[in-house]
Amino acid sequence: MSKIQTALRAALTALLFLAFLFVPAGTLNWPEAWIFVLLYFALVTWLMLWLKKKSPGLLRERTARRKDCKGWDKTIITVYTLVIVALVVVTGLDAKRFGWSEVPSYVKVLGFLGYLPAIGFAFWAMLENAYASNVVRIQEDRGHEVCTTGPYLFIRHPMYVGVIFSLIFIPLSLGSYYALILSGLAIVLFILRTMLEDKTLQNELPGYKEYAEKVRYRLFPGIW
Repeated sequence: MSKIQTALRAALTALLFLAFLFVPAGTLNWPEAWIFVLLYFALVTWLMLWLKKKSPGLLRERTARRKDCKGWDKTIITVYTLVIVALVVVTGLDAKRFGWSEVPSYVKVLGFLGYLPAIGFAFWAMLENAYASNVVRIQEDRGHEVCTTGPYLFIRHPMYVGVIFSLIFIPLSLGSYYALILSGLAIVLFILRTMLEDKTLQNELPGYKEYAEKVRYRLFPGIW
């Protein structure tokens, strides 16, 4: 996509995110949500600027529409997107409009404190891996190689670990226990994606099977 298309897509995504968050809440008087929105977009903006300077190939990879990704991955991404939309909507309905959950302030603070290292871990993995696409595909056009540095020394899919933990902390920081149900569903989807992606990489990416023999765990050291 052109720079203008990319900017428009980012702006539309931001507007939709704000709408799905604040319309169900029924108010703009939601300090936790504004803190989260500003924090999230500040982090994403920093990441995009860093990628543009240090890894423009990865930036193009992550902002382009790819048709050669796996069919099962398209399905998982579609379902995951719907779950995340539902999570954001339920959070607004719960935390502000109806107040189903009574989340103490200290839990919200812990949610923000947990979110930062979680998303930071995901970003670290992306900064290390020049082939960290947002879809599952073997990037032969980019000379796809196995990443074995940074967090990849310990687990095979560190970016997903960061995302999984951020999915737990986001509802807590915004004040919704009920949204954790949808977080759980999104986490299940990520675990399924990890399993299928890892199998794909072992079968199709040269050197990955040998890497998997050295780094035994996909997501959680000592567990899986």
